[in-house]
Amino acid sequence: MKANKLAIITTLLISASVAAEIPSEITHLLEYVEQSGCEYERNGRFHSAADARAHIMKKYEYYQDDIDSTEDFIHYAASKSALSGKYYKIHCSGKEAIRSQDWLILELNRLRREQRAFNK
Repeated sequence: MKANKLAIITTLLISASVAAEIPSEITHLLEYVEQSGCEYERNGRFHSAADARAHIMKKYEYYQDDIDSTEDFIHYAASKSALSGKYYKIHCSGKEAIRSQDWLILELNRLRREQRAFNK
């Protein structure tokens, strides 16, 4: 019985630990995607912002061992299809479509500028 409780507690702690390990910049970008209201184009099909976030999160979990930076996150999880090699595109109302990696790099740079200004 004690072994079962210990196993459950260990599993819960590991799960919480994994969630806590997502760096704040990556968390910000995931939220940015979801809250953007833009459509996400993958392999010629359009997906909602919430679906895009879920897809990127799945890829992040898959490539987590290869990701050492936020730029790696964008490269591995949010730039293009591993199967077709086609770049993902972001379609925001009233704006020209942009490759998702470029869109996310722009937001990452904006976030970092904001953080530097705040820390002065």
